[in-house]
Amino acid sequence: MSNVTVQSVVYQIDGKSFESRLVFSEGAEAAPGLVMAPNWMGISEDAEDIAREVAGKGFVVLLADLYGQGVRPKNGDEAAAAMMPLKNDRALLNTRMQAALDQLTGQNIAAVDSTRLATFGFCFGGCCSLELARTGAPLKAAISFHGTLDTTHPDGGKHIQGKVLVLHGASDPLVPKEQLPAFEAEMNAASVDWQLLSYGGAFHSFTDKHANNPGVQMYNPTVSNRAFTAMHNLLDEVFAG
Repeated sequence: MSNVTVQSVVYQIDGKSFESRLVFSEGAEAAPGLVMAPNWMGISEDAEDIAREVAGKGFVVLLADLYGQGVRPKNGDEAAAAMMPLKNDRALLNTRMQAALDQLTGQNIAAVDSTRLATFGFCFGGCCSLELARTGAPLKAAISFHGTLDTTHPDGGKHIQGKVLVLHGASDPLVPKEQLPAFEAEMNAASVDWQLLSYGGAFHSFTDKHANNPGVQMYNPTVSNRAFTAMHNLLDEVFAG
């Protein structure tokens, strides 16, 4: 990943400034583009580390700023205060995710193949990725790591253009159990090509190396590796050729 670089991308949404991160390999030819929706902590060093690792495998990653320039939560209370207005207003959430996708495809810093786009996200970001897919955005895949599956538009599945992968901790207490059959019913009703991988013994935030809240949020390196492998297998499939 020595040639992977990170550049800030500043843009406006309804008069408010946002500062996402564009992560890419310098000098590379046009590559598939990925919108990465971070967890509730927003833009952070940990999120950038994940974006760097993914970009190093041959992608241009736009790490989405969903809160606004300078809004960088330092603790759970600040993260909740930034996140909940978006959780409660899915139209606003989707506006910000769409703006991130537009920045990814419209910037002239790194070459992106606009015919090969996908999104992935973590916790709150997993919800964001699925919601963007439900808008009908031109995505080949939408991938959620330990994210909630709820939506205010339960028929949104009919708009999904690509494949869906949900990576779920079977012991996750923060994703209500009833969301799983509701999600499955939504995807099946819309004939979406979907997968839900439920990892035994995994809790919320299983990809987060700093998660250490026993019984609630716990890093699980084995499950994390399996989940990222599943993501890359799907991306290889949808971007083939």
